[in-house]
Amino acid sequence: MASETVFILIGSNVGEREILLERACDFVGRLCGRIIAKSPVYESEPWGFEAEQWFLNQVIEIETELSPDDLMLELLDIEKDLGRDRTTPHKGYVSRPMDLDILYYGNKVVDTEYVTAPHPRLHLRRFTLMPLCDIAPDLIHPKMEMSNARLLELCNDEGLVKKYER
Repeated sequence: MASETVFILIGSNVGEREILLERACDFVGRLCGRIIAKSPVYESEPWGFEAEQWFLNQVIEIETELSPDDLMLELLDIEKDLGRDRTTPHKGYVSRPMDLDILYYGNKVVDTEYVTAPHPRLHLRRFTLMPLCDIAPDLIHPKMEMSNARLLELCNDEGLVKKYER
């Protein structure tokens, strides 16, 4: 299989958030593909639910030879290794030590058992679009036919998102 450029959103709002983001990047780089770019880290209020701790988010760009499903299964294993428990059923969103989402899998539209790409809520979330625009502002969303920068301009999300100061 030829390599593909993939954008992944990393998020954490439980535990040592900074360390968890660093460890997630390390795991992804070792197990999934070569990291090409990393956005700055952002801090954002939880989206779609109330939580005590805000999220740290970062987007990374990788080059991978894994299929969309194989990549997602690897990401789910990384989430589990970093403390995420998906065994308890939840209604809606919950706090979590690690969340890894495939935002784009190349310029392909993917709809499999494990992966929907582009991510179906990418254009609705400022906490996703801001770091994404730091490393890929001109990338065109293959379904919406707009750049990430344009999607950010049109985004109605009013959630607070700011660059994280250590």
